[in-house]
Formats: sequence, C-alpha cells, structure tokens
Amino acid sequence: MTHRRIVAITILAGLFSAWGLVGAARAESPANDPAEKSLFDGQTLKGWKKTQFGGEAEIEVKEGRIVMRAGSPMTGITWTEAFPKIDYEISLEAMRVDGSDFFCGLTFPVGESPCSFIVGGWGGGVVGLSSIDGSDASENETTKYMEFKSGRWYLVQVRVSKDKIEAWIDKLQMVNLATKDRRISIRSEVELSRPLGISCFATTAALREIKVRSLGDEKSK
Repeated sequence: MTHRRIVAITILAGLFSAWGLVGAARAESPANDPAEKSLFDGQTLKGWKKTQFGGEAEIEVKEGRIVMRAGSPMTGITWTEAFPKIDYEISLEAMRVDGSDFFCGLTFPVGESPCSFIVGGWGGGVVGLSSIDGSDASENETTKYMEFKSGRWYLVQVRVSKDKIEAWIDKLQMVNLATKDRRISIRSEVELSRPLGISCFATTAALREIKVRSLGDEKSK
C-alpha cells in the first residue's frame, strides 16, 4: 500500500469518526437471548392499552405491526403489565408513516423516575431525552439532529442501568448520559404513558418487534 493511499485512508477514518460513523458504541443483543421478552405478539394489543391523551386517533394491529394514526395532537399506547425499573434494555422498530413530527416518543422508567426518548420531534429531526434537569429533548446535552425518511423502519434501543441512560438508533449511539445527581423527568403531556408507553405527535406511526431484555445476567459476567 502506497504512502499516499495510507494518508488518504487515515484522513477518511478521521472524518468518519468525527461524523459518528466509526467508533460509536453499539448496542448488541445476543441471538436467542433467554433474558429477552417480546412485548408485542404481532397480532393483538395484548398487554397494551390505548393512552387516553384526549384527541388520540385510531390504533390498529395489521400485518404484524401496530399502527397509531395521527392524533390531535397525540396518539399512543401504554404497557399494562409488570416492567423493570432498572437494569434493562428495551428495543423496537418504528416507522414514520405520515406526518412531520415525532413517530416514537418512548417513555420508560429510570428507577422511580420516568423519562422519554424522543425520535424525530420538534418539526421532524430532533432526537434526545425529555427531560434532564428540567430541559427537554430540544435543549439539553442529549439533543441530536437526524433526518428521518417516511416509510423506513428505524431500530430504537434504550438501555437503563444504575448510573446511566443510553440510547441508539440503528445501533448508532445517540445518548450516553450519566444519571448521578441529575434530575430525570418527563413532560406533562406524556404523564399517562407511565411506566412504559410509546406515542406519536400529529404523525401516523408504525411499531413492531417490541422487546425488553434484562441486564442482570450481563452484569454478573
């Protein structure tokens, strides 16, 4: 390999790293993980209920997906069964079917406190946690910007451990927040999503492959 080619590759690698395309922490889930549990059977809303936001639109299950129609302004589902508060990872695939705002507002527990991971909010491109020390996903240190295409599935993962919240989209890390001495909360609009809920804002969204995985066995290794 020539010296010129080595220099070119080194420069490109540096650029990719700066863009977050190389060296980003990845969320890897072992195949057939016995600690993993499905939260959606692909046929019904078993375990879920329609969130009564007021102004919510139709929700249906078809073709192995949950379709939440655009509400005025919000539509969502809330989990009705037991769910861990710490040391877990939740994952799902989400799609913006139509609209221009968030198609996945994932509200989840962090110990006794709730938090939300917003995907595609504030006009379509904001990603982040709501809320950290009273600041929402558009104005705190977790704020990122990403282009989302309608009709495309995105893998969303959130991992909650004793001292950290992490989140990924398509296995590219978006959030890596140490939670010690931080105030974790949610916006009042998603209070009815507790303890676990998924919502969309003035946007039709589709969901599938909703799963939770315990981190207990992983920590003991």
